[in-house]
Amino acid sequence: MAQVDLTNVTEVSTEPGTLPETMSAWVIRQEREGEPIDAFQLEEIEVPQPAAFEVIVRVMAAGVNFNNVWAALGQPVSVFRAHPEEDHHIGGSDASGIVWTCGEGVTKWQPGDEVVIHCNQASYEDVEVHGLDPLAAPSQKIWGYETSWGSFAQFTKVQAQQLIRKPENLTWEEAASYGLTYFTAYRMLIDQCKLQAGHRVLIWGAAGGLGVFATQLCAGAGAKAVGVVSSPEKAELVRQLGAVEAIDRGGFSGMMRRGGESADEEKARFKESRRFSKAVAEILGGPPDIVFEHVGQATFPTSVLTVKPFGKVVICGATSGFNLDFDVRYLWMRQKQILGSHFANAWEATKANELIEQGLIRPVLWRTMGFEGVAEAHQLMRENKHLGKISILVGAESEGLGRTAEGPGAIRAEVG
Repeated sequence: MAQVDLTNVTEVSTEPGTLPETMSAWVIRQEREGEPIDAFQLEEIEVPQPAAFEVIVRVMAAGVNFNNVWAALGQPVSVFRAHPEEDHHIGGSDASGIVWTCGEGVTKWQPGDEVVIHCNQASYEDVEVHGLDPLAAPSQKIWGYETSWGSFAQFTKVQAQQLIRKPENLTWEEAASYGLTYFTAYRMLIDQCKLQAGHRVLIWGAAGGLGVFATQLCAGAGAKAVGVVSSPEKAELVRQLGAVEAIDRGGFSGMMRRGGESADEEKARFKESRRFSKAVAEILGGPPDIVFEHVGQATFPTSVLTVKPFGKVVICGATSGFNLDFDVRYLWMRQKQILGSHFANAWEATKANELIEQGLIRPVLWRTMGFEGVAEAHQLMRENKHLGKISILVGAESEGLGRTAEGPGAIRAEVG
């Protein structure tokens, strides 16, 4: 294994249009799955070649997400089951960068174009891609998690349809920070729930990676949102982003579902959920039309109880547990809906990105680290010691580079 010289990571020996032979990358191999600080190791690896309709992008900055904590741990299943054709895993599902070479058939993009990358991949041969939704395709995968060749390397290999014009008002690290979480929130609210002016919305984890974008989308659409947070500082951020109010979950800790409650414990928990529901309705002027869910087991019974009759609970994850236990009578007798949602398609990602370009939605970034910090960043997330979104500088020599136009950049905040 070749020794990696980190002092040269920001340097590339070729001009756009020509690939070097090798690159530096943070690599996970199956035999060392475990804690991120050990599973991620720097290697010198061959630069991939683009196939038809593929593009090689020089990564200028990468975003850190929890999915590659799972990749490092090999849990709940090893990522090598998703891409058995590769004996290595280069993670990273968010990036900003420069188009370097294009495969056969690519006509929209040229070497030198500055882009951000959305993380949904699917085969062009799947009929679902051409009329239903790429997210329904049997081949659908998340780039940099269920595929290798992600953004924690000097170069990444992607499908041409993953590329979106980089907002000129953002730096490289800001542009790399938002795709996975923001595009997920956009699909959940705008397409799945048909968010409209006047809607009332409850947002769990409103100061987190998904919640900061859900809050801004509600404000931009003219909807009234109340956000659930865990501190006064986070409450202030959520109000700054456009929520009408924030609720500290600490005041209602008894409503959280742990699983396995006794009859008396469940009675007490349900009483707290009712109290929370009343507090939400008082703030919003009525029960919410939409509940924005990604917590899962701990909050889902309260979500179903709280949403109004004929309202929608939209869910994209389950950070507290994925076995959901709730009183289904409140679902069917009041004709409420549960909607599952997973990332976004290229159209949704592009439309969402236009709001970033217009300065109507802003990324929220906590910390930027150098390329040497990839393993450390994931270990921080693993141990819940991070306080918000982390970006990694790869090709960019320092923070603050890449902005070519005036406009609002990222909000810097501790939100984790």
